[in-house]
Amino acid sequence: MIFLTLGTQDFNFIRLLQAVEKAVENGVIKEEVIAQIGNNKFSSKHMKCFSFLDKESFNKYMEKADFIISHAGTGSIITALKKEKKILVGARLKKYGEHIDDHQLEILEAFTKLNLIIPLKKDFSDLENKILNLNQYEVNTYQSNTVHFNNNLISLINKL
Repeated sequence: MIFLTLGTQDFNFIRLLQAVEKAVENGVIKEEVIAQIGNNKFSSKHMKCFSFLDKESFNKYMEKADFIISHAGTGSIITALKKEKKILVGARLKKYGEHIDDHQLEILEAFTKLNLIIPLKKDFSDLENKILNLNQYEVNTYQSNTVHFNNNLISLINKL
């Protein structure tokens, strides 16, 4: 099973949904696709789409998925990384009205430099090839900085 997540903000991302739909139609994706599509108005013949999922269902699909396809939202990316999933990531772009700016490109670039994700080109023309060759991509294991950050914060507070 493949899990596609587009986050919960009120921005469209039809381009990524259409690219995944095309990959199913072209036979590149043969597995079931579960999609959390947020506020997107999208009807699919090939994917089971949910506007929103409760946390338990979201985590269940993340756990069950062979891999994740996601928008470049930090919450979605980090959730997948913590579950040690390979994640293909596409950025929403301002020029298509998918976000108010292009910060998702910056997020995509930052995670790419750390070799934690499999980035998609802006037009998603590489989606099918990356799916077909997913096993050839070696990504780094995510190391959370939360404990270190919290310890530093506690130390700073104690000094006050």
